[in-house]
Amino acid sequence: MAKPNSKQSLIDYCLRSLGAPVIEINVDEDQLDDRVDEALQFYQQYHRDAIEKIYLKHQITQQNIDDGTIAINDYITEIVRVFPLNETLSATDSALFDINYQLHLDEVFSLNYMGSLVDYVMSKQWLALVDLVIDADSKYISFKKHKNELRIDMDWDKEVEVGDYMVIECYRIIDPETYTDVYNDYYLKRYLTALIKLQWGTNLSKFEGMQMPGGVTFSGRQYVDDAKEELQRLEEEVRLNWEEPLGFITA
Repeated sequence: MAKPNSKQSLIDYCLRSLGAPVIEINVDEDQLDDRVDEALQFYQQYHRDAIEKIYLKHQITQQNIDDGTIAINDYITEIVRVFPLNETLSATDSALFDINYQLHLDEVFSLNYMGSLVDYVMSKQWLALVDLVIDADSKYISFKKHKNELRIDMDWDKEVEVGDYMVIECYRIIDPETYTDVYNDYYLKRYLTALIKLQWGTNLSKFEGMQMPGGVTFSGRQYVDDAKEELQRLEEEVRLNWEEPLGFITA
């Protein structure tokens, strides 16, 4: 069995699943393209195998400082956080007075070879909690996917300069044109097949009840009902088994 590795080979696979070429599948090429786009959009929205966590490096421009925003490409689905800019400061800046530096100075060097990590771990957890409640970076960012824009509320003129770098933790859609194995995903093939079946049944429904030579009667409505049932089952499956769990803490 040939593995789908492109949009067209995925379409051909789904048509064969529905009976082609033995049975003529009455769906237009443009309709097939639309159903593939619809299937990919749903798959990328809910299936965890369709996205990946990455860290983007962005160099600050004067336009960023003037607008307070950073342009984000279409494949980014979610921004998790922007790394604190003060973490990039060198030791010659204010790092000597940073609480993390003092923590390492007081705790790490007293561990010795068999020292206890309990105090150090508890201190780090306490600092993380304080940062989350008082000064969490996520409180100062706003990402609108359809605007392809990340807004960061801070004093840009004082905190950054042109040429500085910012690191963004985010989730990105895996591009199927680059990583063609996406087209062979087991769930995606089943979901697209059901969508094409629904389109096929919708196209045939206008001939509902028409009798052909030999007594054969069109029953497009049955295809529609079967496809809707399959789609409902598949959508429940992806939400229960394949969707990333929601975060317990949101800003």
